[in-house]
Formats: sequence, C-alpha cells, structure tokens
Amino acid sequence: MALLAPDAYEIKLPRMYRVHQQFKAEEVENIEEMIHRELSKEEIRRKVKPGVKAAVLVGSRGICNLERIVRSVGRELKSMGAEPFIVPAMGSHGGGTAEGQAEMLAGYGITEERVGLPVYSSMEVDEIGITSDGVHVCVDRIAHQADLIVPINRIKPHTDFRGPVESGLCKMLTIGLGKHQGCSHLHQRGFVNFPHLIPEAAKLVIRETRVGFGLAILENGYDRTYSLEAIPAEKILTREPELLKIARDLMPSILFPAVDVLIIEQLGKDISGAGMDPNITGRTTKGRLQGFKGPEIQRIVVESLTEPSHGNACGIGLADYILESCEKQIDRHATSVNAIGSGNPEAGRIPISAADEREAVLCSLRTAVDIDYNALRIVKIKSTLALSDILISEAMLEAARQNDRITICGEQTGLS
Repeated sequence: MALLAPDAYEIKLPRMYRVHQQFKAEEVENIEEMIHRELSKEEIRRKVKPGVKAAVLVGSRGICNLERIVRSVGRELKSMGAEPFIVPAMGSHGGGTAEGQAEMLAGYGITEERVGLPVYSSMEVDEIGITSDGVHVCVDRIAHQADLIVPINRIKPHTDFRGPVESGLCKMLTIGLGKHQGCSHLHQRGFVNFPHLIPEAAKLVIRETRVGFGLAILENGYDRTYSLEAIPAEKILTREPELLKIARDLMPSILFPAVDVLIIEQLGKDISGAGMDPNITGRTTKGRLQGFKGPEIQRIVVESLTEPSHGNACGIGLADYILESCEKQIDRHATSVNAIGSGNPEAGRIPISAADEREAVLCSLRTAVDIDYNALRIVKIKSTLALSDILISEAMLEAARQNDRITICGEQTGLS
C-alpha cells in the first residue's frame, strides 16, 4: 500500500555520481610483526608468567584484521608459556546469552579452529566493588578466575558521550566484561555520568582483578589498522585518553556541509554500537551529538542489517525510514535486550518502513524542510564505516569539485 499521495511518486530523482573521499591512509604493514614487538616489551613480558591461564577479551565490534590480531596475541602468549583462551566481552549483545555472544565472535572468525584458542562464553558474573556513585561493578566469572586478563579493543570516539575515555579498553573492562548484569548497572546511571563513571569503574576493575595489559587498536579513515599498542594495566587510564585524541583525528566524515537525505545501505553492531555511528551522522537518540562538526542531515534511510548483527537492530531508531526488507531482518528480542541493557530504549524503536529505496527517499523528501527539488542533496553510503567511496546527487558535484579531498570518479547511476 502506497505511503504517499500519487503526485509524490512523479517526482524525478537526480542522477547519482560516485566520488572518492580522501582521509589519512597510513596503516600497519605487518600485523604479526607489530604485535610481536609490542608484546616483547619488558613491561608487558613481565606480566606473563609460565603456566598462567590468560583470558583474552574480545568484543562485538567489526574491527579490521580482528581474527589476525587475536590469533597473533594468542600465539605470543603461548610462546611466553601462558595458556590463553577467549572470553566474549560485549555486555548485553548477542541477545544477552552465552550462545549468542559466542555466535557473534564466530561471525568474525573468532573460533578455536580459526585462532587456535578455546572460547569460553558465559553470562555468569562476580561483583567486585561499588563506585562512589553506588554502582555495583561486575565482571565475567570465567575471566575473574583467570590468572591474567588481556582486553583487545579499538580506541575511538563513543557514539553517545564525550569524556577522557570513550570506546576502548576501559569501556570493555567495565561494560563489556560486566556482561548483561554489569552493563545494565552502569547504563542505569545514564551517558551523562559516563565521563567519570567509566574511568572510575575501570580503575576498580584493574585494581580488583588480574588485568595484565591491554592491546589498543587504532584505525585510519579507511577502516584499516593504523596502529597497535600494548599498554600495561597501570598505564591504561593515562594512555587511553592520548590515543583517543589520535583516533578522533583519524575519523572519516561526509565532506559536505548539508545533506537532504542520507541513504545507508547497512546498519549493524559490527559497524557501531549505535548501528550507525553518530560521529558520522551527528544524530543520537538524545539529539545532536555534542561537538559534532559534520554535515546537517535532514533525513536518514537504512536499507538493511549486516549479517554479523544477527538481527540486532539496536540503533535503528536513529533512522527516519527503513525498507520493508530491512524490517524483516530485525530480531526484535535481541534488539530489545540490547536497547534495554544500554538504558536506551529509543534506539530500539522501529521507523516507518517503505517498499523500496525510491519510496523511502520520496518519503524523506516529503518530510524534510525547505527542499529544493531542482537541487536535491542526496548521499548514499555503504555504512558509517565505509566513507571513502560514496554516491552523491548531481547538485553536489560543484561542492565536490571545490574540495581537494574529493575526487569525482565519473561513474553515474540512478537510485533504485
């Protein structure tokens, strides 16, 4: 059944042009060599004693080269005499179940067969302390019983708050390692308290458990591995803020000042905790992201979920319209568990669904403000992690020509 009046379907949509956006492109040439060098540092090696059982923490994000990184860390730990294994550290993701979290890791190639390390997934936790705000901090029981804890995570700006540490090792040690119960305790305090709550909780975890060191990952503007750094536990709280500043400078963006309609082909938990990164769209469930300097985007269309999301569409509430085919992909239970666990039910709300891309764009245009139908500004991206090659509408070509970081590739196509 049509969503719009008949005349709306007569609107002619513009031709689209493929353009290439340029970002910082440096990347690690040899993952294995860099990890060997980092874990060979004396301040790291002395943390690993022969025979120790080491819990290697891996989260739910789609990190570039994650399988290689985890395999290499496991190999290095074994060479030092440790007995490493993997523990999922992803809060309430995977439907809040042990099986769901192991399945998420398997989707990234993190299985015993692929990386040579057993995966021990459980939702059982131990409470290890209480913050000054009265928040009960929990950690995964299996990791808590290990002789050594080694978190592996990407450092990058968070999707919902600004602070000295955002997404990274500290967040993994508190929200990720806290599983469903622990992450719910922290999220009940709200993102407004995260700038001081996450560092305090991380300090408690480091003090009360056997965190030895963390491996911090930075990615460049093309979603490639920019650097890897092993950080001793006692330095994580001071080094992570420095790495966050670097990560912020490496972030890609949509290099245009205003967009009428942004079409996102894929949304997913492997892409961002918010499904689509507010650092790219400027949109959070609480309004405009603090300090956002990117384009003004009026309407957002999401076309599908990534396969590694396993139906978890948390963050879909940031879209204005989705396709009917996308709605059929949504696992409402997994989405609800994640949205509730993160204290953000708005993220799980399902937008209006349109029959296809054309209808979704037309609905977006009809509900946007002050649209110039003779100069429509439409952008189409694969995801908020893939911004190097995008499609722009014809009216945006002049702005592209005036930006030395944008190359017009010349290929033109229409919207479906």
